[in-house]
Amino acid sequence: MFPASIPKKPNVIEIISDQHHAMLMGCAGHSQAVTPHLDTLAAAGVRFSNAHTQNPICTPSRVSILSGQYCHNHGYYGLSGPRPPQLPHFLGHFRSHGYRTAAIGKLHLPSDGGNWLSGQIDRLADTYETAAGEHGASEFLSGLEAAGTRDLEDSWHNPNHYGNRSIPFDARPSDLPYEQTQERWCLKEALRFIDGQPPTTAQNGADNRPFCIQIAFQRPHHPLLPQKQFWERYPDDIALPATFDQDPSHRPPHFRRMWGVTRRTKWDFASPGEPWIEGARRAWRGTLACVTQIDDCVGRLMEGLRNRGLLENTVIVYHSDHGCYHGIHGIVEKAPGICSDAVCRVPMIWRLPGEHPAGAVRDALVENIDIGPTLAALCGLPEMDWVDGRDLSPLLADGRATIRELAVTENPWSKAMRWGKWRFVHYNPRIFDGEDHGELYDLEADPEETRNLYHDAAHRAQVENCRTRLLNWLLDTTRTVTVMPPVTARENGRSYSNAGDGREPNHHGPLARQKLGNLNYL
Repeated sequence: MFPASIPKKPNVIEIISDQHHAMLMGCAGHSQAVTPHLDTLAAAGVRFSNAHTQNPICTPSRVSILSGQYCHNHGYYGLSGPRPPQLPHFLGHFRSHGYRTAAIGKLHLPSDGGNWLSGQIDRLADTYETAAGEHGASEFLSGLEAAGTRDLEDSWHNPNHYGNRSIPFDARPSDLPYEQTQERWCLKEALRFIDGQPPTTAQNGADNRPFCIQIAFQRPHHPLLPQKQFWERYPDDIALPATFDQDPSHRPPHFRRMWGVTRRTKWDFASPGEPWIEGARRAWRGTLACVTQIDDCVGRLMEGLRNRGLLENTVIVYHSDHGCYHGIHGIVEKAPGICSDAVCRVPMIWRLPGEHPAGAVRDALVENIDIGPTLAALCGLPEMDWVDGRDLSPLLADGRATIRELAVTENPWSKAMRWGKWRFVHYNPRIFDGEDHGELYDLEADPEETRNLYHDAAHRAQVENCRTRLLNWLLDTTRTVTVMPPVTARENGRSYSNAGDGREPNHHGPLARQKLGNLNYL
């Protein structure tokens, strides 16, 4: 019975790319994206077509993925920030249960006072920061300096070689040798860690512990500087997304403003007199080429595991921290965030060892915070009692399972919700000087989000229904520091009391208090 066919304590690799739009894969039906290795991964595993991020920008999304908590519980909504030493994460959970653990690549975690994961895993290798939180210094960048190619670095802030901005929105082929790119460095370091190099602090002789690794690729995030071999996979006259010139008048003010900003973009690599649309076409070509470059790295990783005889004993999940417009709906980057499925929905592909469904597609709603709990369940580890995420293994086994009714992406003053065929976005009116702006789309009838039904009188009841569901979701999921009267419970031989730091155990969270006798305080 699934997941009994999975070997005891398999290895784990979580591959996370940065702002990969969920549809930009051949296996997702995209007619332009060249992704043979991701397609192969999906054909051998299970692809979730309705996976959602918890936040539309890097740090809060990644904190949610590792901690398994919603943003309103861990409190991170912006980039970087103070280190949260009390907040647990699934890498630490795996380490405490006999796994070698590593995080390699663009981790983009809270690092004021030191990287969040520093000292809590066996190998910390952020490509852009030190363990102490020093920005712009790393093993990866030092390696480029030693090779004399730091000025050609193509994945980070580099105003000296590619364009006038620190991160250009325009696209062109990179001048950096492929083997020196951020992704190839991540692959090399991941395979070295798998091979036991460098030795971990716990290693004493041969280390036969299984491994759990997060590999964090930078692409297809800007800058759009793919290797020439992937750039040339796409034509100069590539067709732009069908929604590139979509009328934004039905959208809220900040979306319309960003739509206009896009059309005032000064392209870094434009030739004199070049029509503006050609820069947009280059950016779209660069996006797809960066996706193909990530795909190639996924293939190289799979080959490395296969050559080591580890592929059939390793759980692999590929996903992204959030999506991006990339020209879809006429905007080149991810701001203004949660307005569209283009940003909130992410790719998610699972490949499991042992007997399991292959080539399956699940359209049930899932979230990035479900990854940690699912990995723990698949590996036979105890539940993590601080997570808001859910174990997806029943869905991996059987597409008829129901794990959650809705999925939510959060900003501090706005929330986007997917429920059934509906996509609903609630904005605090104070954002728009008291004006009531919101979004409601019927994605079955209008998958391109062209008709905003929020102010449609015929859909007023549906708007209120969505708002009520969103409020109840917030009440159901919010963790507390204290409750009145104080809760102390004993269950399965363990005692529980309020953690005092927002990590209230799941056993007496809001939905569990009735069985603990606190009905009057629900």
